[in-house]
Order: sequence, then structure tokens, then C-alpha cells
Amino acid sequence: MKKTLFSIVLVLAVSFHAAAQGYTIQQYLNIKSASAPSLSPDGRKLAYLTNATGTSQIWMVDLPKGAPKQMTNYEDNVGFVIWSPKGDGLVFGKARGGDENTQFFWMSPDGEVRQLTNDPKVRHNFGDWSEDGSRIFYASNRRDRNFFDIYSMDLVTGSETMLYQQNGSVSFTAISKDGAKIVVSKASDKFSLDNDLYLIDVKTNEVKHITPHEGPSQYTDVHFLKDGTLLLGTNEDKEFINLATLTVGSRNRMAPLRYVTDFDWDLDATALSDDESTLAYTLNREGFSELYIKPTMSAAKGTPVRLPGQGIVGGLRFSKDKKRLVFSFASSRHNSDVWLFDRTSNKLTQVTKSDRAGVAQTSFIAPTLIRYKTFDGRDIPAWFYRPKGARDGSTPVIVSVHGGPEGQERPGFNALYQYYLSRGYAVLATNVRGSTGYGKTFTHLDDVKLREDSVKDLAYSVLWLRSEGGADAKRIAVMGGSYGGYMTMAAVTLYPDFWAAAVNTVGIVNWETFLQNTSGYRRRQREVEYGFLDRDIEFLREISPIRKIDRIKAPLFVIHGKNDPRVPYTEAEQVVKALRDRGATVEYKLFDDEGHGVSKLKNRLELFPLVADFLDRNMGKK
Repeated sequence: MKKTLFSIVLVLAVSFHAAAQGYTIQQYLNIKSASAPSLSPDGRKLAYLTNATGTSQIWMVDLPKGAPKQMTNYEDNVGFVIWSPKGDGLVFGKARGGDENTQFFWMSPDGEVRQLTNDPKVRHNFGDWSEDGSRIFYASNRRDRNFFDIYSMDLVTGSETMLYQQNGSVSFTAISKDGAKIVVSKASDKFSLDNDLYLIDVKTNEVKHITPHEGPSQYTDVHFLKDGTLLLGTNEDKEFINLATLTVGSRNRMAPLRYVTDFDWDLDATALSDDESTLAYTLNREGFSELYIKPTMSAAKGTPVRLPGQGIVGGLRFSKDKKRLVFSFASSRHNSDVWLFDRTSNKLTQVTKSDRAGVAQTSFIAPTLIRYKTFDGRDIPAWFYRPKGARDGSTPVIVSVHGGPEGQERPGFNALYQYYLSRGYAVLATNVRGSTGYGKTFTHLDDVKLREDSVKDLAYSVLWLRSEGGADAKRIAVMGGSYGGYMTMAAVTLYPDFWAAAVNTVGIVNWETFLQNTSGYRRRQREVEYGFLDRDIEFLREISPIRKIDRIKAPLFVIHGKNDPRVPYTEAEQVVKALRDRGATVEYKLFDDEGHGVSKLKNRLELFPLVADFLDRNMGKK
């Protein structure tokens, strides 16, 4: 009895010590992740990306139980890595200083590297390999920096061939097994989240527009089947993206789409086995991934794969023999790692085990999905992270806004959220109108003249926090990056009395100068969402936060990367100068070696302790 009592006391003491343990922000920032897995054709080697050294680099492991080996060691992040179908090497991509002008490299299995493209002013977007592994296909803005064309490259000679030229935003989508036909996607110049597919005969250069449609529709995850039919995801005439087949007809028209599934949530990602008989796919249900495997053309949902928890799956890839499926998994309690599902044994194995820098996994807090009413009676979904020991009416809260706006706040792993939670802050991560994942109608509720309706949604989140979220009304902050940075600036100018502090990372403050100065290939894509300079200029000026800068009452922290090709750092310079000229409280951090965000560990270790101190000072924390 005494021994049992002693054991209980010891367990309670250990538990109390763990709960009382204060982890530093440096520990949270040093939590690692692994993603983007790629299996060699024989299934014996796995390449993947991990930030174990501070930037995202290629590592490789011999399966099933080899020791991980680092293959690259650059100052900049590696963006992707994909094995050749022959298994004789890999292609990877890397830009410099966050400028997003990706260059391609060839790497042998033992790590020897050869550069394939070498023009730092040109962006290359990888598409796919030819079946025999002799060529790669990609989009590039080499001809004109404002547009992308489709190219192939012979990996032996290094020679490039232009396969498709069009003055627009074009990306490579799929190639047939015999290499005779490719499908490319062109972004719409009428609607956001709208694209068209074109079928191209590689030998004759004949081009067929195969997705004529009315209104915004998406066509994603395209796969060629052996009979020439295309398998793809689309929301044509639907609210949500579903799996469909498309048989190409004559005279530049297509046979009607035939839907294979009828989901009420978006198809998120797909992987087709090499013999085309088996399909793996994820469904985005309320932000969580559901993973299924099924016969390709079956209308059934398929067999679910039991995941390590509720979270997000990415990077789906089958082994060549389709017996194994590799993917990444992350959740609010799991930093991202690579997992392998063996279909024969029905066993799921964690391949990588990314370091948590001494932070106990049991300390991570999962959010609750809540919905709050906004000004027009709609329900706005949001993820509410509540710190341990939170008391109603006295909890400081950070309202977080995702970028995009065609994006979605999902319950993945966020080290900064977990740090703020450990400091006693709650986090409300919103999905205001314009977010993806909740149907086509919801996504387009903020287009052009409806822009500030989404900011109203943000304001109504504060009303919910005050009435139901247990927030201290005088200690609510707002933060976001990119478009979320615009939302942050719009919130503090339109609703200045709601906020105790604000953090704007790479955000838009002046729609006119943003559209004038963003990379040429992005301008038209962004104008269909935000408004056109040549016809909506007065409206764009009217809704620009820079025009209302004198309304700001909350202390502001502004963050930017000097090499940002999306939102030029001059957006940050404008707001910082305007606030300093009027003696307002503003802190500013500009990084010379970053782009659209702050990704390098050394910079994050410098920046985020400053942000944490800023929040503590202005949110009444001691």
C-alpha cells in the first residue's frame, strides 16, 4: 500500500514538474520537420526534405531501417526533390535568398550534383519526368518575365525545347506514358481560382482546349490513363472539388465530365499507382485530412488509412509496385514527419523522427473548431487554441489570419502557436470569407468590391472572443502574413479600438503600389481577385490601409524580406515611414536574405524573441 502511494506521489510530482517546465522560444523554433518524400523506383531509398540544419535540405535513408544521411548543405532552402523513373538520380530545385527564381539541379544517388539551369533572373516551375527518365518538363518565364511557357530538357545534353508558348500564367500538369501528349493549365484572366486545361500533341504541336466552361472552375491533379482518358479533380458545376474523368473529343471540345465521386468536401491530393489500377487520395474535411486507397475507377470511397491522429497529410507517392504509400503527416501535436504505409501488412511506420528540441509532445495543445456568427448571419469557422489554466475574462488572445486569400487555416503543427500558448496566450486562427475548403461560393465572397467584408468577419471574431471566448477585451492582438498581413493592417485601420497590438509580416498596405511592383507574372493573377489597376484604381486606393494610417492606435511590428517577389518590401517601408512620421509606435525588421516570409533558422532566432517581447509589452504581460 505504501509503495503504491509512493508511486502515485512520484507520478504526480513528475507530471507537475513537466507541466511547470518553461520552454524557451529558442527551443520551439528549433523543433524540426520532415516532408516532401520521394521513393526510388525500387523502393529501397527514400529522399525527403528536412530543416534539421536550419534550412530545408535533402536527406536520404535506406529502407527499411537505414540511418538518415544528409545529401545537400546549402545556405538557402531546397524547394523539392524527385527521383528519376530510372532510379539513377534525382532532380531538385533551389532559389537564392527567397527570390523564388528556382534553378534545377541533378543529383546522383551518392550525392554528386550538376546544375541544370543557371539563370538567376528566371523562374523554373517543375512539372514531371518522362516515363524513361531522359527528360524533365517544366514551366519557365525565360522568354518574357511576365509569362510562363512550357519546356522540356534532355538531361544528357542539357538542351531545352519549348513545347508551348502563351502569354499567360501556364503550368505543366501531366504527360502520357508514351510521351506523345501533355496537358498544361492556364490561369484565368477573369476569375480567381479558375483555370483551363489544354491538350498538346508534342510532335505536331496541335493544341486543344479541353475544358471550356462558364464561371470559375478548378481543374487539378491531372493523370493520363492508358486509354487516353484523363483522371482529374474539378469543381465544375459543383461546390467542392471531386474526382472525375474526361474523354477528349474532336474539334477542340470535350465529352462531358463524368464524376467518379460526390463528396461534400474538397478532394485535396491524389497519387496514382504506376499501373494505374490504384488511387490514393486525401479529402479535406473541416481542415483535417482523411486518407483513402481505392481501385482507380471505383465510385466507392475506398479503404481508409488509419493516421497517427487528426492532422494533415501531404506528399502522397506510391512505390512502383504499389505495395507501399509514402506521405508526410503533421498535426497540432505532431511536428511534420514522413510515414510509410505497407498495404500488404496494413502497417503504418514512422520513417523520420524529427527532433522536438526537448519540448515534451504532451505539452502541445490541440485546437477546438468553433463557428461564430458574422454581420450577414453566416457562420465563420475558426480554430481556437486555449492555453492551460485560462480564465474567462482575463485571457490575452492572438487573432491569426492566414494568407492567400485563397488559403485555409488548418490544424497542422505551428511552433509559434505552441510557444504563445505556453506563455498564456490563446490563439484564434480564423477562416474568414474568401478561404478555401468551405465550397466555391464561400471562397468568392470577398472578390474585388467585397474585399472589406472579410475584414468585418475578422472584427466579429473579436465580438465572439469577448462574449464566448473568455478573452480580456483589452488584450487582443492581430497578426498575419502576406494577404494576412493586409488583413492585419485593414483590421487596425478599420477597427482601431479592437486591438492591443498587431504584427504584419510581408503584408500589402497599398493596393496600387503592390500591383504595380509585384512580379509581372503575378500581377494579372492577383488583379482578378483584388481588382484591376486600369478600371478599379479608385476603389483600390479607397481600401488601401496606407490611406487610413492615421487611424491606427495599436503598436505595430512590421516584418519583411528584401528579396520578396510577391509583396515588395517597399510596402513595409511605406507604412513604417508613415507611422514614424507621426510618432506612432512601430517596430521594423527587414532581412536582406529572405523573401516572402522568414524561413532561415538564424533569422527566426533573431526575429521571434523580439516579436514575443513586443507582444508581452503591449498585451500587459510581465
